[in-house]
Amino acid sequence: MSFESFADFLHMGGHALYVWVSYGLGLAVILANVVVPVRARRRFFAVEAERVLRTIRHDSEESDASGQT
Repeated sequence: MSFESFADFLHMGGHALYVWVSYGLGLAVILANVVVPVRARRRFFAVEAERVLRTIRHDSEESDASGQT
């Protein structure tokens, strides 16, 4: 399909609202499919790092307590 001008392209033959909303929603879904897993991965590694540090501190405290007795 060819258009006479850029304004005709934006107007999309009277279907501009449908076309541009569809493109916008499609782009939003694609971005969400990229952003959500990246944020979840960062959150997972932050939680795991905190868990590991907690375990190390706990083990260190136990070894200190058993060494004093």
